[in-house]
Amino acid sequence: MVVWRFEAIGTRWEIDSSAELPADARAAVTATIDRFDREWSRFRADSLVTRLSVDGGSLTAADAGAMLDAYRELSEATAGAVNPLVGESLNALGYDAEYSLTPREPRAAPVDWLQRLDWSTDRVTLSAPALIDVGALGKGRLVDRVMEVLDSVDVDLVVDGGGDLRVRGAAVRVGLEHPYDATKAIGVVTLQDAALCASAVNRRAWGDGLHHVLDARTGVPVRTWAATWAIAPDAMSADAVATALFFDGGPELAASWGVEWVRMATDGRVERSPGCPAELFIATDRTRPAPPK
Repeated sequence: MVVWRFEAIGTRWEIDSSAELPADARAAVTATIDRFDREWSRFRADSLVTRLSVDGGSLTAADAGAMLDAYRELSEATAGAVNPLVGESLNALGYDAEYSLTPREPRAAPVDWLQRLDWSTDRVTLSAPALIDVGALGKGRLVDRVMEVLDSVDVDLVVDGGGDLRVRGAAVRVGLEHPYDATKAIGVVTLQDAALCASAVNRRAWGDGLHHVLDARTGVPVRTWAATWAIAPDAMSADAVATALFFDGGPELAASWGVEWVRMATDGRVERSPGCPAELFIATDRTRPAPPK
């Protein structure tokens, strides 16, 4: 495989291909990632979502409809724990554009976000300034976009956007990293023409118990689940479910979307969806299917 590594949107990307990608394809990938970052990054002073956080109003942004439609389902499934206006809640804990990592009092996200935020396929309107954060599924969406850009390139591909990955062509085996020991895996999964996204409290973590997975209803980091993994045909769905699995309602959303999953609690328990194809290394008596609801 030919490996192309680069840094973008604050993470390391790796695109493995069975033959060298043409220069124009690489340029198109770079342009796609840059466009997404300029539209949706709350860490850029010149992004569209930063402008909306200051002025409110309307802006044209590709991917608005796909992502915010999914957010609506995420919010409904998790009783409001997932919310696209959670940006100021993350800022309050120090995960801000300056990476101050200096926490202040937790701040809940607006519960009436559906009244404040309106959207169409490629347009976003805010009735008043608020900070959008698409971290629950945005990286997965971008992985899908990159894969689309490479549709016409006839090679086997693995697009890995900082651990959120999608595979086309030949199958690959991927380890499920242990959230408390990055040198170990709790299992492996074989992916072919599918996506695997993960989320864990040891990633983007700072301070005592502070990390990026917040309950939008309280502005406080989650405590029950340590790591989640989701397998879907596309990366945005896998990314979204990986976020939802930190909350009640996540397994039900996964079932309705046809997404398989694994999650590990902070006490070491592991749950999986009934049809999950992952091979787990955790002891059998600590690994069980999700309980019926």
